[in-house]
Amino acid sequence: MPGGRFGIIILALIALGIYYFSNQEVNPYSGKSEFNTISIDQASKLGAQSYVQMLQQEGRNVICSGGASSCDLAGRQVYDTVNEIGERLRVAAIEMEEDYLAAGYTFQPVAREFDWTFNVIQSDQPNAFCLPGGYVAVYTGILDITGNYDQRVTLEDIADVDKLAVVMGHEIGHALAHHGAKRMSNAQLAQIGTVAVGLGLGDMDPGQAQMVQRAMGMAAQGGLMAFSREHETEADKIGLELLVRACYDPREAPELWMRMGQIGGGQRPPEWMSTHPASETRAENFRQWMPSAIQMYEQRCGQLGGSFFARAHLIDLCLWLRPA
Repeated sequence: MPGGRFGIIILALIALGIYYFSNQEVNPYSGKSEFNTISIDQASKLGAQSYVQMLQQEGRNVICSGGASSCDLAGRQVYDTVNEIGERLRVAAIEMEEDYLAAGYTFQPVAREFDWTFNVIQSDQPNAFCLPGGYVAVYTGILDITGNYDQRVTLEDIADVDKLAVVMGHEIGHALAHHGAKRMSNAQLAQIGTVAVGLGLGDMDPGQAQMVQRAMGMAAQGGLMAFSREHETEADKIGLELLVRACYDPREAPELWMRMGQIGGGQRPPEWMSTHPASETRAENFRQWMPSAIQMYEQRCGQLGGSFFARAHLIDLCLWLRPA
């Protein structure tokens, strides 16, 4: 009967709400309570397993894996550069967590416990990632974008590493904020909710039931996309703080994201249909955060040359003039 059917749905949603609110943890980077059912230890083990599988799949594409003696000079330079940046960001992450704890935030620090590992993968893919547990990989395809931006990957691209540090800091920010575990938890919650509503539809007309389930799926997908965009913005901000603490120039961040927006001819779905904010949005966020980032940098690392706003204007002009 309709009344019984809707009663089942209501009970299922109440149970789901109890499950949601009983699995909250405070995010020290936002101050918000967030849903998570996967422990740091569980997430790190999953990260380690995925990382080993990925390295095995890449095989000979993993440059200087484990410091192998067969590594050539160019590969060694890239490998050492990525590891040097990673080490500075690791130290910055430990310091940041300790400062947050000293400031009164309550959370479980992870930077000292992570099994930090940095590898470089020979690939045209312009990408990098950090899995839970501190397992980092940088694809050589991103080095031109973070380097001299001449559509070739050469050792000149690691002569100035600030933009590469922006990328790596962002990826490490995801791991520090446990974004992977939270995304998995919310995806599971959405799946459980969809199944619960589906069971409650019972004897509803099949066509109507299908419409309801489709609407539920679209709503869940939209919610997960918005959640993912929030994570990307948060990782950008965490990465910026790591960047400054490690004494890399934060002013390189807006230009990096303007460059990222040009990949693939700049063709992107609307922001609300994407798991990532638009590159222009990210660049603008960095511009808004930049005054405090520069102040923190200069307090810790010394004076930065040149005006940020003059540099930003020049960067936009150069990107506009660059051939497609």
